[in-house]
Amino acid sequence: MMEHPENDEKYKGLIVNKGVTQPPSVNPYLKKRIKRKTNSAEEYVEGILSGNRTMLSKAVTLVESSLPEHHELAQSIIEKCLPHSGNSIRVGITGVPGAGKSTSIDSFGMHLLKNGHKLAVLAIDPSSERSKGSILGDKTRMERLSVEQDAFIRPSPSAGSLGGVARKTREIIILCEAAGFDYIFVETVGVGQSEIAVHSMVDFFLLIQLSGTGDELQGIKRGIMEMADGIVINKADGDNIAKAKIAKRQLQNALHLFPLPESGWTPEVLTYSGYYNIGIEEIWDMIDRYIKFVKDNGYFYQKRNEQSKYRMYETINEHLRNSFYNDPEIAALLLKLEDDLLHARKSSYAAAKEALERYSQLQK
Repeated sequence: MMEHPENDEKYKGLIVNKGVTQPPSVNPYLKKRIKRKTNSAEEYVEGILSGNRTMLSKAVTLVESSLPEHHELAQSIIEKCLPHSGNSIRVGITGVPGAGKSTSIDSFGMHLLKNGHKLAVLAIDPSSERSKGSILGDKTRMERLSVEQDAFIRPSPSAGSLGGVARKTREIIILCEAAGFDYIFVETVGVGQSEIAVHSMVDFFLLIQLSGTGDELQGIKRGIMEMADGIVINKADGDNIAKAKIAKRQLQNALHLFPLPESGWTPEVLTYSGYYNIGIEEIWDMIDRYIKFVKDNGYFYQKRNEQSKYRMYETINEHLRNSFYNDPEIAALLLKLEDDLLHARKSSYAAAKEALERYSQLQK
């Protein structure tokens, strides 16, 4: 049988040529992917201590990874970097959404760089509860800092942790300090429970507030104001200057109602404009005075010690929680107890007690 019957004698004048051979589905010129070399903990540490930003970024990725093989390597890197850490000033920055945190950090950071400092910004980006994904767009809002050699900006997904604070932020701080960054900014998602965790890892806690919103005091939880070492009112420019001054008086009066902090420092309220770089020097003068004050009275070192203990107990709690919920027998028991709860066969307290007792037996 002919391949092309159209070429038969009876179809004179009509000629159909043989088609082009189909190429293979895989590019024959595609080289086999070369497996990347895995760096040792010593190589990572050497790179970090020499200020290699690529090595620092890779180490941070290992710390954030949830893979067990990455966890062991990350902990080894952290242990080796620990003796070279602790030499920075850690500043926590929070505020209501839209308060201009990223723009302010851009201005604060440029002020520090001009004075010969090196800055690392750990911007915690909220993860979607549905997709678990993050936009990680903070870097795009820090236009000047993002191109500076002495600035390291690391947006990190909150990964559903308490109030949006990344679980590994404390460990990343150690790596950044070992890399020579003498100022660390930790930016939180917004006013909420995350501030409690951030307060436990910084030396100075800065609250950014807005004026003219009509709820200068109602919009802030008392607990957040009590944690703040300084409150700054952003966007104090143009027609908003008068409103900023009113908000400043209101906040100063509110602070007088609170007991004196353990540090002995009376929190100050300042106004500034992050966009126009107005009042930035005054804010850093306040922070410098605070650091000197708490170092002189010993509170700075006392707080650092308390933070170290807090991290230890928090790590223990996290390990116990993971161990409990990842146990297959406990997971099966919890499903049964949930059914008992729904059908009113057990109280919540009795169900929890049974699960904990069973877990205790399994550990023996």
